[in-house]
Amino acid sequence: MMTRTAILILAALLPASRLAGQVAAHRPTGNTSALVNPVSTGRAVVKVNGAVLTDKDLRREMMNVFPYAKQHGGKFPKDSEAQIREKALKNIEFEELAYQTAMKLGMTVSATKLNNAIKEFRGQFQSEAQYQEYLKGEQKGSEEQLRNQIRRSLLIDKYLVSQIDARARCTDAQAREFYSKHPEYFTKPDSVWLQTITIAFGQTPTPAEKEEARKKAEDALRQAKTTKDYESFGMLAEKISMDDWRVMMGDHKWLHRGRMPEAVEKVVFTMERDQMSGIIDTGDSFCIARVNGREAAHLVKFDEVKTKVKEEMERRKADELRASLETRLRVNAKIEEL
Repeated sequence: MMTRTAILILAALLPASRLAGQVAAHRPTGNTSALVNPVSTGRAVVKVNGAVLTDKDLRREMMNVFPYAKQHGGKFPKDSEAQIREKALKNIEFEELAYQTAMKLGMTVSATKLNNAIKEFRGQFQSEAQYQEYLKGEQKGSEEQLRNQIRRSLLIDKYLVSQIDARARCTDAQAREFYSKHPEYFTKPDSVWLQTITIAFGQTPTPAEKEEARKKAEDALRQAKTTKDYESFGMLAEKISMDDWRVMMGDHKWLHRGRMPEAVEKVVFTMERDQMSGIIDTGDSFCIARVNGREAAHLVKFDEVKTKVKEEMERRKADELRASLETRLRVNAKIEEL
């Protein structure tokens, strides 16, 4: 739902529903060098009310913002690295402000929860040697430092849950009210389940080329007429069709109006289930279509979309609450970007 947790290497300790890409980006792997940033030196990059955050904190969050970097040697796209860095910097500033506020409010983490989190974190390593290597590289060999960082991580999460997650929850009644007021979002248009066989002739064929394509299409149609069902038509499409859908048995699944060539649309929406078209000229190919199903436009039932409606409403509300909270936390904060 949201980017959070200042010590991102500890992100796997937090509830999975709020982790987004953090677990994948920072969970220990067989390559322990991935846990140590070779280009980070521990240099201070920002002070938040006097608390120092370093380039290690920043780079970990950059990996969270753009987790694909780990697949490219920790490198970021040159054209977007500055934006990734800026977003990551704002994130770690926000998390530090959240931590400081949690401490001012006297929030605590129970010993049981902390110990369980530490145990879970250690369990991610494949061996004791790998864990010790991590401690040496990231925690200066100190388990107490690791313990403090895990406690800090959990406190941040606890504070953000109280300020954002708990307040963003959407009831069934609220979701139903939104559904009732916006039927246009939940109306499924006329749809067909379509298979096709395509004989391509390109954008600018010569008369001879188009005529040759038509002969192939006529032969394809003769063969298609001998098919009896989805499978036999699909096997023919795999054999003779000349588009990318042939590897899917010519199956386009469900398509609604506006999602197919106009010439094809005009024909298939006059057809019934299990009916096959003749040869349709799309402008750059000849198409033979088989309709496997038809659905008229209809309002999707609330129960079918309730979960997604609630999730989307909660996501939007959470984004609003987070932005509002960050604005409030920054008002009187002293933030020095170095």
